[in-house]
Amino acid sequence: MAQLKAGQPVPDFELPATNGGTIRLRDYRGRKVILYFYPKDMTTACTQESCDFRDANATFEDKNAIVLGISTDELKRHYKFIEKYELPFLLLADTEHRVCELYGVWQEKQLYGRKYMGIVRSTFLIDEKGILVQEWRNIKVKGHVENVKQALLK
Repeated sequence: MAQLKAGQPVPDFELPATNGGTIRLRDYRGRKVILYFYPKDMTTACTQESCDFRDANATFEDKNAIVLGISTDELKRHYKFIEKYELPFLLLADTEHRVCELYGVWQEKQLYGRKYMGIVRSTFLIDEKGILVQEWRNIKVKGHVENVKQALLK
C-alpha cells in the first residue's frame, strides 16, 4: 500500500476489541479517532504510552475524540493490560498484523543485532470524516501524547 498522507482518507478495517465485539473504523465517523499502534502489552514503553493516553483521555473526549490502541497481542493479554492499568479505551487485537500492514507500521526492526518484523510505534489522528489529519511514526514515548493533544486542540 502507498504511504498514508495527511488530507487523504485512511483505510477502513475491522478488528476484535476488548468490548467483546468487532470494531470497524467507519463506525466512528462523526468523531475524531486517535489510533495508536504499539508493539506489546505490559512492556515498559508501551505501558507508559498507554498510561499517558489514559491520563489524557478526558481531554480527548472533551474534543469529541476517541482513543483506540492496536497491537498484535491477543485479546486475553489486552484484558489483563486494561485491568492492570485501568485503561478507559478499547484495545484491538491485530494478531495477523493486517491492519498494521495497511497503515505501514509493520516493519523490519533490529534489537541487539537480531532482525525481526514488528510494530513501529506510530499514532494517527483521523478526523470525523475518516481523513488523516496528522501522523507520528517511530515515535519516542516521552512527550508524545502531549504532541497529539496539541494537534487535536488546533
